[in-house]
Formats: sequence, structure tokens, C-alpha cells
Amino acid sequence: MKRRAFLQHAATGLGASVLLPTWLQAAHRSGAFKIGFQSWVVREPLNADFAGTLKKLAGQGYESMEMCSPLGYGSYGFGGLAKMPVPEIKRTLDGEGIACESSHFTYPELTKDLMASVEFAHELGLEQMIVSATNVNERTGTLDDWKKAADTMNEWGRKIKENGLPFGFHNHHFEFVEIDGQLVYDVLMDRLDPELVAMQFQVAVVNIGYHAADYFRKYPGRFVSAHLADWGGEESGSVPIGQGKVDWPDFFEAAKVGGLKNLYVEMDQKLLPDSATYLQSV
Repeated sequence: MKRRAFLQHAATGLGASVLLPTWLQAAHRSGAFKIGFQSWVVREPLNADFAGTLKKLAGQGYESMEMCSPLGYGSYGFGGLAKMPVPEIKRTLDGEGIACESSHFTYPELTKDLMASVEFAHELGLEQMIVSATNVNERTGTLDDWKKAADTMNEWGRKIKENGLPFGFHNHHFEFVEIDGQLVYDVLMDRLDPELVAMQFQVAVVNIGYHAADYFRKYPGRFVSAHLADWGGEESGSVPIGQGKVDWPDFFEAAKVGGLKNLYVEMDQKLLPDSATYLQSV
């Protein structure tokens, strides 16, 4: 869909902005956000020196961290945290003044033992569980494959909700492709039950022409969090938050419509300090 037509279509959803899913009504807030970071981008230093890395990031202005489940991500750089008892992880986070309200979980991990992940979430004191991807092959997957994955996530969301936690899904770039003339992301939004699965938006898709604010307005109340990134263009590539093409004032205004609760910077380590400085200013 062309951007102008998209915006015209999205505007029709603004009147429904107050109709948040019931679980999200309590979580929604229109005030200040904590400045957070995604643990994936600092997994090596976190696993080498958990407390020291948290202290460094807190000194840069970060107030929260989104975990990657050590059980599911143990072989992806989180082996050190996988060996640390969960109460010790929580004590260390609390000791450095870093909140941890959300965590990514892998699709295979939730498939294997959903309740083990729920138990971990409760023990760490999480407020959201986010599945970081589906099992659909980005090159060969069909719309039926995506719909089946959405059905599975709805079922997980139901069970997780029964155990007192919200559940969400994190997109990547490959949900922003068309199959049989339909954008995969829109197919997922139609298939996922907003009472059971919230969305975590990957702002980095700005580099292929998609804007988070547009989706917050098109699907009011459907988003619980976002991964922040900025894009300076083909020559510059990724740049610190506030120095690229994302219209951040518009993003934050639209975030109120989208229902966001948490924000996590997910960029190269060298871009984290300047990104925090900008976010503190707004």
C-alpha cells in the first residue's frame, strides 16, 4: 500500500484508540517511559560481567533491560546467565537499579515447555513475555504457515494469560513482505487475538520504508512495547536515536494511541550512549 493511502486508511482507526484490550488497559500509560535496552546487543559483556555491564549502562541513563531467556538463548551468547540462579539475576538487576519487566523467549523453547518459561517469568518478576520470532521460514513460508503460527501464539497467549501474564510477539523485517498480494504483518494482525497476543514493534523496519507511528495509529491499543533504532540512509546506515529518519516526536505521540508501555533500544553498543542522551531529552 502506498504511504498516502496507508495513512488515510490508518486514520479511520483513531476513534477506536480508547478501546484497548482489557489486559492492556491497566498497563497503558501516556506519561514518561523508562529508557530501556535490549540485552541481545550487549550479550557478550553481560555474560562476562553482569553487574559491571549493568552499572555501565545505568551510568549512560538506561533504566530498564529486556532479558533474553537464558534457557532459550543459552547457546546464543547467554550461557553465563543460564548458569546463574534466577534470584541472583534479579538481585543483581535490583542492585544496579535496572528494571526488568520483559523478556524474549524463543519459539522452540515455548514449544518444548511453555510452563517452564512462565515459571521463569514469574520468578524474575516479569510483566510481559515476548516470543521473538515464529517457526516460519522467511523464504519459503506460505500465508497458511503464518496463520498456523498465529494460531499457536493465540493458544500460548491464552495459557499465559491464565497464569497471570500478558504475552506478545516481536516482528522482524520478513513480516513486511507480501505473499499472494497480502502483507504478512497485516495477516498476522488480523489472525492474532488482541486479548491474547500484543505486539512489540521493531522500529528498524524504517530502513525498508515502514514507520512505527503509522502502525500504532492503524492498530490502536495493540502494542505493548517497541525496539528502538534509527536509520541515516544507505550511506550512513544505523545511527543513534534522534539522528536519523525516524520522526521521534510523532513516534511518541502515536505511542499513546498504540498503547506502548516499554521501549528498548536495540542497536550496536557504540550507539547506545548517544541514543540514551537523546531519549533523556525527550
